[in-house]
Amino acid sequence: MKGIDPVWATVSELSPAFTARTLSPVAVVDALLERIAARNASLHAFIDVYDADARLAAESADKAIRSGHQVGPLHGVPIALKDLVDLEGLVTTGGSKVWARRVSPVTATLAERLIAAGMIVLGKTHTVEFAMGSFGTNTHMGTPRNPWDLRVHRTPGGSSSGSAVAVAAGLAPIAIGTDTGGSVRLPAAWCGIVGLKVTVGRISTYGILPLSSTLDTPGPMARSVEDAALLFRALNGPDPRDPQTLAWTPSDPLPVLRRGVAGLRLAIMPDAERDGVDKEELAAYDAAVDTLATLGARITRVVLPHRFSDYAAATGRIIGAEGYRFVGHLVDDPSLPLDPHVRPRIQVGRGISARDYLLTLAEREDHRRAYATAVAEVDALLTPTTQTAAIPIDSVDQSGTAAYFTRAGNYLGLCGLAVSNGFTASGLPTSLQILCQAGDEATALRIGWAYEQATRWHERRPVEQAP
Repeated sequence: MKGIDPVWATVSELSPAFTARTLSPVAVVDALLERIAARNASLHAFIDVYDADARLAAESADKAIRSGHQVGPLHGVPIALKDLVDLEGLVTTGGSKVWARRVSPVTATLAERLIAAGMIVLGKTHTVEFAMGSFGTNTHMGTPRNPWDLRVHRTPGGSSSGSAVAVAAGLAPIAIGTDTGGSVRLPAAWCGIVGLKVTVGRISTYGILPLSSTLDTPGPMARSVEDAALLFRALNGPDPRDPQTLAWTPSDPLPVLRRGVAGLRLAIMPDAERDGVDKEELAAYDAAVDTLATLGARITRVVLPHRFSDYAAATGRIIGAEGYRFVGHLVDDPSLPLDPHVRPRIQVGRGISARDYLLTLAEREDHRRAYATAVAEVDALLTPTTQTAAIPIDSVDQSGTAAYFTRAGNYLGLCGLAVSNGFTASGLPTSLQILCQAGDEATALRIGWAYEQATRWHERRPVEQAP
């Protein structure tokens, strides 16, 4: 325990170190705040840092733990929150210059729960405006820098861009993101970390700025699958302020996390879906499938009722219609300083009639049933998380989306995990997506953990950015 680096330690390493008193929350928070002060100007991960409050919380946690009052495995562990998560009395901008002075009226349920677990909020991380974008760019508030390339400004992934960069670059051991069409998994993939997209209703969205009430899901972004499981366990469960959570009982994935994949039936994506995926992404994907087979998983094929492109297009219609409900009055006001790339994405909703919107939701239910029938005999579907590794910011086609494989998870009501599964020849991360049925986060995490233990991709760190 004495050799743990407070900057790069995982949550599962910090907790026992705090208990054994070989490391203190004060030392960890100090080290992280020092690193943030030195590197955030170039990485642009945090939009706000709560230095004084974090240090005070660390001192309190240290005293509590030393006095035998440790409340659980997350006590004293620092965390970063996406700038959609309300903390009463503090500014939450949603990535929008229009809301630069918006003071949160409430504290989000998930923030209440992580604080009750003893976690220490370091600050808020950058997001695409209104969380409406897959590449991670933000014209007015700034685009975080993908830490895996110090020469070229590359896509960090969106919309949870700052959270991914903070975790990947050693500015926070774990963070919260939100995922409506891939916004946890895409930045996790491009920044080489773990991202868990939970089932709708698993984690309360109360106090989180909405984009799509049908599809929004908050979730952990971490350096290891175990860390994601620890945070999921703490945050999931019913919340009377979010009716969708009342359909689920609390879930603890830890008891089955280490059971391995022997005997599990894992489906690979149809061959037609390989078109458009970069060769290095496909090579990493095929190697990951082979690794899981070596571990005893039964690799199989399924015939999917629709293409991923169909699911992606339908997801876009739902997000457009529901996003326009929430911020249409802002995007339709030409005098407001909105991101020119985000404004037309939201305005798609203006042209969707009530009839077309309701038909899309009805069609979604048909598609969900057809998909469930197609995969009834398998435990998970495996795909690449992205079609390419991170691309230069100046080559982004803002009219398109990087969420080709991820939107299916939202549209079909699935849960999904993104785990690092390799690197390109130029040193950029690749990622494996594990999609499981609604409510089966434990299986997704179990598969991810087994794969992670059989490989060492998650242990790589970006080349240090000179302060």
